[in-house]
Amino acid sequence: MALRRITLRDFVIVQSLELELQSGFTVLTGETGAGKSILIDAVQLVLGARADAALVREGCARTDVCAEFDAPGHIRPWLEKAGLEGEDLLLLRRTVDTQGKSRGWINGTPATATQLRALGELLLDIHGQHAWQSLTRPESVRGLLDAYAGTSDRPTVERWNRWRQDQKALAQARAAQATLQQERERLQWQIAEVDKLAPGDDEWPELDAQHKRLSNASALMDAANAAIAALSGDDGGGALEGLSRAQDLLQDHEHLEAEFASAADILNSAVAQAGDVVHSLHAYLRHNDLDPERLAAVDARLSLWMTLSRRYKRSPVELPALLHGWKAELQQLDAAADLMALEKAETASARAYQAAARALSLARAKGAPRLSAAITHAMQGLGMAGGQFEVALGKLAEPAAHGTDDVAFLVAGHPGASPRPIGKVASGGELSRISLAISVTTSALGEAPTLIFDEVDSGVGGAVADTVGRLMQQLGRDRQVLTVTHLPKVAARADHHLVVSKRSGAKGTASQVVAVQGKDRISEVARMLGGDDSSKATVAHAREMLDVAPPPAPVAPPARSPKRKITKKATDGA
Repeated sequence: MALRRITLRDFVIVQSLELELQSGFTVLTGETGAGKSILIDAVQLVLGARADAALVREGCARTDVCAEFDAPGHIRPWLEKAGLEGEDLLLLRRTVDTQGKSRGWINGTPATATQLRALGELLLDIHGQHAWQSLTRPESVRGLLDAYAGTSDRPTVERWNRWRQDQKALAQARAAQATLQQERERLQWQIAEVDKLAPGDDEWPELDAQHKRLSNASALMDAANAAIAALSGDDGGGALEGLSRAQDLLQDHEHLEAEFASAADILNSAVAQAGDVVHSLHAYLRHNDLDPERLAAVDARLSLWMTLSRRYKRSPVELPALLHGWKAELQQLDAAADLMALEKAETASARAYQAAARALSLARAKGAPRLSAAITHAMQGLGMAGGQFEVALGKLAEPAAHGTDDVAFLVAGHPGASPRPIGKVASGGELSRISLAISVTTSALGEAPTLIFDEVDSGVGGAVADTVGRLMQQLGRDRQVLTVTHLPKVAARADHHLVVSKRSGAKGTASQVVAVQGKDRISEVARMLGGDDSSKATVAHAREMLDVAPPPAPVAPPARSPKRKITKKATDGA
């Protein structure tokens, strides 16, 4: 099960439609002009086809199309890469207004038409006389052959990317050889000059502070001596003496005034701290003296820092990082200049790619005849007796990521005809039948869970029509198949039958789609056999066809999500 439900509002001649779809083989029938292909147009729109204001129903502001899919596992990586939420159900929506402007959503998140198209290619293939998707894309042709041959081009792609990277590195190194040596010499000279300084990462702040101390040593010593004198003067008039006298006076009278005790304690602490200051200042003076030689050395180193800083237009604190950066650049240049190593790497990666490409070509060469024979066999029962399908392998002029093979599908529609590229087959009916033959042959290989055929049986009849119906039914056992048909023999083989009809009223013409069973289905097949004037004979013939047609393969009904929830999703963001 893949496409569960499609909802249309004001689409061409459809006013409102919500259609449930089932697994297996489903046909859409109806009179000419009833709007059978409108459903396919709606599916294409919601999957990113070109928006057109003509799709909006006359008199309406916009059209709105929603499609609900089961989310197959192979689309999860795509959703994750696109930053979209992955759920069990996938809801796609597209609106188009009368100006031709469109908006799209994937699971309620705004999406571009390009994203819808890319996702659509993973969900379904549409086949018709003029709607070629898979079989006109070279990558899809290769993919079909690789899947049938049981191989993959992934290892070849990986080795191709590695080879391209090595080629680029080698080419850049060769092109830069003229300037590499000059750049290396420039870096080496700069590094040597700054290396003489050997600036430490955290050296500048300490050097600057040390220079300031040495430059002001005399003033600092004078300040220390003056502070000592102020605290403990030689004549006993220093601050320490005054603090001590005040402490003694308070302590002598604290028995009379309790508050004096706390004040005396504070003064005691002040005396102790002032004494510590005097002690520290004496120690400072013992260990510091005027040092002209040290000052000269620090001054010289500071000057070198400043000179290099000005020369390279960096602040002094940035010099260590600048030196590290130059050394890293020099290492890169040395590596780039090692042409021998780069040439060895390029040669090795080229050989690895060529080995992978040869293995891929061998697998394709084994699978091509088997795929050719299988599709040729399927064509014989589709009105193309004597026709031939050929998977042609050639060599590309230049190697590519997917290998060295040029893969093409060639077809000869009649005995004796020369096989031609499938895209150049003139008959639309032949294209449709070849598409069906390929789809049946490779139905277990493709990842798209839904196949849609738009009047694939055009131009066939008789026994061929019955074969088409049988093959469609067979294909429906593995994939969900939806077919627009005019042939009663095809319709009789379907697991499910939808009838499209058109009615006119005061508000204009509108199409509707209904599922038919029993007598209603017999009546529709009879109409397809004999037109509007269905006789008893055509009704009997229709009943006989439906009785003879094998019963459909049993299919589990889809797990229907709540209609109210889906309707809400379909209208959110309007």
